[in-house]
Amino acid sequence: QVQLVESGGGLVQAGGSLRLSCTASGFAFRLYDMGWFRQAPGQERDFVAAITWSTEDTRYADSVKRRFVISRDNAKNTVYLQMNNLKFEDTAVYYCARRVHGSNEYSDWGQGTQVTVSS
Repeated sequence: QVQLVESGGGLVQAGGSLRLSCTASGFAFRLYDMGWFRQAPGQERDFVAAITWSTEDTRYADSVKRRFVISRDNAKNTVYLQMNNLKFEDTAVYYCARRVHGSNEYSDWGQGTQVTVSS
């Protein structure tokens, strides 16, 4: 079955960096757009970044532009989120998800990884 497993979260000081990974299995990873989302306590889940399946076009939330970089390695069935210059407000559970290209909805989600930024 489809599985998405995030890793790489942790505790980091403001200004620091983390790299999240999401390893996929159970489907043809290279044929799907992939996205990262985050959810802070008491808030809705928000879009962070996305990367398309073929051209690897990327898109970012305004709040993370020029600080976060999404990338993918189709040979490893893995999508990454490099997070630099982290801020306290980046604290959240981060989720990866997959989407059929052209669809408006992400169909499958990982279990999430906690990122905590201390100020």
